[in-house]
Amino acid sequence: MSEVHMARRSRLRERPTVSGAGGGTALLVSTPANLRYLTGCAPPGAVLLLDPDGHDTLLTRSDPVPPPGLADGSDALRVRSAAPPAQDPVTTAGEIAARGRAGTLAVEEHHLTVARHRALAAAAPRLRLSDLGPAVEQQRLVKDEEEIAALRIAAEITDQALGELLESILVGRTERHLALELERRLIDHGADGPAFPTCVATGRHSGLADHVPTDRRVEEGDFLTVRLGASYRGYRCRIGRTFVIGTAPADWQIQLYDLVFAAQRAAREALAPGVPFREVDRAARQLLDSAGYAEALGPAVGGGIGLEIGEDPVLSPQGVGKLDACVPVTVEPGVHLPGRGGVRIDDTLVVRSQSDGGPELLTITTKELLAL
Repeated sequence: MSEVHMARRSRLRERPTVSGAGGGTALLVSTPANLRYLTGCAPPGAVLLLDPDGHDTLLTRSDPVPPPGLADGSDALRVRSAAPPAQDPVTTAGEIAARGRAGTLAVEEHHLTVARHRALAAAAPRLRLSDLGPAVEQQRLVKDEEEIAALRIAAEITDQALGELLESILVGRTERHLALELERRLIDHGADGPAFPTCVATGRHSGLADHVPTDRRVEEGDFLTVRLGASYRGYRCRIGRTFVIGTAPADWQIQLYDLVFAAQRAAREALAPGVPFREVDRAARQLLDSAGYAEALGPAVGGGIGLEIGEDPVLSPQGVGKLDACVPVTVEPGVHLPGRGGVRIDDTLVVRSQSDGGPELLTITTKELLAL
């Protein structure tokens, strides 16, 4: 992977928004996901300095030992610790850049704290500080096949963990217990850990997007919604499913489930290169709107996914832009009825052209309304 990371750093330097800043511009990357994308690792507090002469330096808070996942130097990435050791790597990076021929240092202002920005300005007063903006995030948008392969494995692990849970006895167990068991199963199957806090919601809690599991126990007749995902080599996926516990579903449960399923399918089928972000949202939202549930969908039907949950693009009514091939996204509509519960159905997919078979579904656990 060292050659891949080196190529990514070279592409970053060549981006118009970066190269247009002039040959005397150094780049300072501090966002952990961006560090992982450009180097293969993200030690706590580390920063990456790319200077105008093509030198790449990863500055860490600890001893200069290549962290796990980093090549042995064959990708021309130098690893150094902050000097002195107690110093913030941001400050050390500024001092190094100031000693070189850089006149400008472009930083990720959306990530650096005000305090770190001020310390950097004080350490390198001759440098003009500018904003690198979301240059790395934009480059991360379209995934290569190595990244998509990692996402596939994350999805396989997630499907395995969920499938095993569905084969166990659920009645009488708490939301919190089930969430912890799912996270343990993810790790047992090879995940780095959960991609985000696992959500298990039963009864009146079901269908809530970001419900924090409680000690409420699963009861007969409940809707049970589960949202989870594995992180594998830093790449994350999301799946969400809704089930009925113990008995055949009630009429209102079938009707609500069928509505959300139809909205989710419409949004999935809208995924194609060149389709505006807002059109994917509209495909789901208009179905829910016609049934009186437009507001229940929330601000977006889904969004990008990869090294982070909630990357660009945002599939919302305000989304500006069009989909590209090889962009992984989630499609995750839901409806919650206060006091009764609700339905969520989430999938992770990769945008593909019709000639390549259309959108590639990574999370394949059945979306049939099962009675468990």
